[in-house]
Amino acid sequence: MSEKVVAIYCFLDDFFLETNHPGSTKPQAKPKVTDSIVLTTAIISARFFGGNQASAMLYMADKQGVLMLEKSAFNRRLHRLAHTLSVLFYYLADFFKALNVSSQYLIDSFPVSVCDNIRISRSRLVKGEEYRGKIASKRRFFFGYRVQVVTTSTKQPVQFFILPGSYADITALQMMHLHLPAGSEVFGDAAYTDYEQEELYADCEQISLQIQRKSNSHRADPIWIAAYKKMRRQAIEQAFSQVKLRFPQKIHAVTEAGFLIKLVLFLLAYALESNLYHTT
Repeated sequence: MSEKVVAIYCFLDDFFLETNHPGSTKPQAKPKVTDSIVLTTAIISARFFGGNQASAMLYMADKQGVLMLEKSAFNRRLHRLAHTLSVLFYYLADFFKALNVSSQYLIDSFPVSVCDNIRISRSRLVKGEEYRGKIASKRRFFFGYRVQVVTTSTKQPVQFFILPGSYADITALQMMHLHLPAGSEVFGDAAYTDYEQEELYADCEQISLQIQRKSNSHRADPIWIAAYKKMRRQAIEQAFSQVKLRFPQKIHAVTEAGFLIKLVLFLLAYALESNLYHTT
């Protein structure tokens, strides 16, 4: 664990130096607790402590011997770095896309509950019917967000999109924009069926949406193509199981912004693991 923490810190420190971030460790701008340390602590909280940032702060202070902020100051710094988390994710995404010689990608979604269904009326983080979604495979409802994730064929995440839980996959596809190289193929299940979107991406972006067809589809695939699409999608289901392993049963947060930051941290921790541990 200690070696992985050091690897994450070195990567973040190099990233800040390369991007001329004001919180980098350059001699002329060196705060007592650098942004590299703050983000390292936040990421290892998602990777090793189930999102418990207090435990991660204690580990960094006791085991790594670093100077650590008080909890309230740490949270303020982390909220100021919220945009940096997304920048860092897409910095890694460009690296993954450059290595993806197959040009094949996978898209799917998973639900993240804010609270148990019985506590919906008392939820303080989010309110409204738009957050009530349905998990079709389990035939149950949830209250929270639905996260769209695009990965490479080797399960490395390259894009995410977070919407309230009631938004269907096809609606999310219509709202988001796939930032992928020309010539890419994107495999998804039948929930993403939209013939107009497929034609637009093919004509304007040179991106081929390889969506599984429904049983009553007017554009049914030959049986061998249907089997191939199903096989390609199995990888993202494995990737999602690995991402969900990082999630605790309940993400503790006081504000909606804090909840979303923790959600992004889990995705970023998985992306960093794909980069640091699978390429070394």
